[in-house]
Amino acid sequence: MAEAEQQSGSTPEDEASKGTDSVTFMVPKKEISMVPDMGKWKRSMAYADYIGFILALNGAVKGKKLSCEYKVSETVQKLLDLLGTLDRWINETPPVDQPSRFGNKAYRTWYSILDQEAESLVFALLPEDTSAAAAEIAVYLKESVGNAVRIDYGTGVVCVCVCVCVYVCVCVCVVVLCLNWHEAAFAAFLCCLCKVGALKVDDQLAIVFLVFNRYLEVMRKLQKTYRMEPAGSQGVWGLDDFQFLPFIWGSSQFVDHPTLEPRHFLEERVVDEQQHEYMFLECIKFINEGNRVCLHPPFSSLFRPFPHVFLMRGPGKCLEQFNQGLIRMYKAECLEKFPVIQHFKFGSLLSIQPGKP
Repeated sequence: MAEAEQQSGSTPEDEASKGTDSVTFMVPKKEISMVPDMGKWKRSMAYADYIGFILALNGAVKGKKLSCEYKVSETVQKLLDLLGTLDRWINETPPVDQPSRFGNKAYRTWYSILDQEAESLVFALLPEDTSAAAAEIAVYLKESVGNAVRIDYGTGVVCVCVCVCVYVCVCVCVVVLCLNWHEAAFAAFLCCLCKVGALKVDDQLAIVFLVFNRYLEVMRKLQKTYRMEPAGSQGVWGLDDFQFLPFIWGSSQFVDHPTLEPRHFLEERVVDEQQHEYMFLECIKFINEGNRVCLHPPFSSLFRPFPHVFLMRGPGKCLEQFNQGLIRMYKAECLEKFPVIQHFKFGSLLSIQPGKP
């Protein structure tokens, strides 16, 4: 059986404990301009901190339903209020009439409001002793909502991973997803809030189940209201035109489930009944309802060329392998690909400087 991806890394509490007293905050900038620069990224503190953050949250939600009990801190509530403000601005900035069907120009008006207000929105989230980090962290917030020039959302990089899993017999699971830089920027935004101590380790469940889920809601509303195209969309071979992380964290929720198996993801009844408890199934529901900019077929038809895709049998460990396969894909086929990482911006909190060997 494939070895499970290590669920370790920089937790929010770890990052806060390092302290920021000696940090000189700076406006993040791009550092990866050529393919040979990718070595700097993979050796950087930013890479270790970012993937550690993703893995820590993946471990936190393992085997847990959305309805489980967890703490809602003051900072988490402030984040929900911030996202509510972004949502309200969408209502206050309706689409304009224009000849082009996609990329409504009213989005640029909406984005200009965020551009002006982002730093003050972030300032309200920070502890007093790290309030100087507002300008740095605000960059990731602005990057997380799409591109105001192209009026699109995502990187347009389609990632394909074939994961071989052994469970009683050898099965092959083919998963195709589109990594999204803007989504990654929001994860970087949350990671930075952890590093400055605004978010704590006991906020982990709320970060995924409340904050990130609310972010998805606002982004979907943004995409639908302004008809934002997925950057460089590759058509039917993407499970979702815009998102990736909810599939990773959502699959972690399934681990050790007593009855669910990957083949159940294709059953409409299971999706309808369980979508309110599992992020992965909620994403499938969203796809099946045709809530995509490009009119692709339902989730199940995406895999008709691969009849063996969801033949993985048995709950528990089988679902853990499913989760670990998505993590390996995210790391090897996305975080280590130049077309994605060329967009990443580095500052003092997510630094391009080499990490510990």
